[in-house]
Amino acid sequence: MSSPVKAWREDLICPECGSNKLVTDPVTGEVTCQECGAVVVERGVNRGPEWRNVEEGEGSKARAGAPLSIMYKDFGLSTVIDQTSEDAGGRKLPKEAKEKMLRLKKLDQTSQVNASETRNLQQAANILGIYMDKLNLPQSVAEQAMLIYRKALKAGLVRGRSIRSIMAAAVYAACRLSGVPRDLREFEKAYPLVKRKTIAQGYRLMLKHLNLKVPVTDPTIYISKIASKVNVDERTVEEAIRLLKEAAKRGATVGKDPVGIAAAALYMACQETMQNVTQKDIARAAGVTEVTVRNRFKGLKEVLEGKQPAELTG
Repeated sequence: MSSPVKAWREDLICPECGSNKLVTDPVTGEVTCQECGAVVVERGVNRGPEWRNVEEGEGSKARAGAPLSIMYKDFGLSTVIDQTSEDAGGRKLPKEAKEKMLRLKKLDQTSQVNASETRNLQQAANILGIYMDKLNLPQSVAEQAMLIYRKALKAGLVRGRSIRSIMAAAVYAACRLSGVPRDLREFEKAYPLVKRKTIAQGYRLMLKHLNLKVPVTDPTIYISKIASKVNVDERTVEEAIRLLKEAAKRGATVGKDPVGIAAAALYMACQETMQNVTQKDIARAAGVTEVTVRNRFKGLKEVLEGKQPAELTG
């Protein structure tokens, strides 16, 4: 028996008791109140694919096609000619018919990439696939990156610049917007043809022309990632997060590289919890230099001990 799930409409309330704690039965489609048991909706909307039984036999009976996706250059609306050697009745196609279908398939593929914008989006999608694979990005980030790239293309930001650099900047912006911790060093390592400086330039260009509202990166999101590479315990991670929050209250994290300041906080926490981890270990795990960790550690320590104002720490 299927367990009930949360009601698909969050604005529904129970007319009997006014509660909004409603659940949907996935089998019957009924929406019921958890408080008083009243049936709010007797039959829900079936949001699955439509079906039809055309003939007996194996194969998909789905009448609905694949959903629209911004990941495709045409949003997935174009027709695809499949390569097959049989007709609709299962009979083998003669050689002439096979050759004709192959020519039609090639012609169809050529016609879909004859426009410059279509070719541009196809190349951008290929580059996006590389970043998705190398950086292990979720589908939501990839779709947001493609949306940002389409806006950049429409705004003329790609003209005179490489597609891969603008796509890289779009992926970086999508990571920032989604709260997925990926820094420019990881981007350069994933796709060495696009350097950090180039990505940063493209990112600033998008902030200026696309009016992206990107939140300030919270350094604490990098703590667990760095800690997992140096094998420190949970107590040390919690202490590092506490130190960062205290430093943020005093303004010590403003304008600083979030990865560097996170590495310094974790190193400080390792010292306080007697973890045998060196600055070199932390720097290697964070992808920064030992000098960065040392400088950020010194500034962080002085601010937390009240020896120096936050605005004076470098």
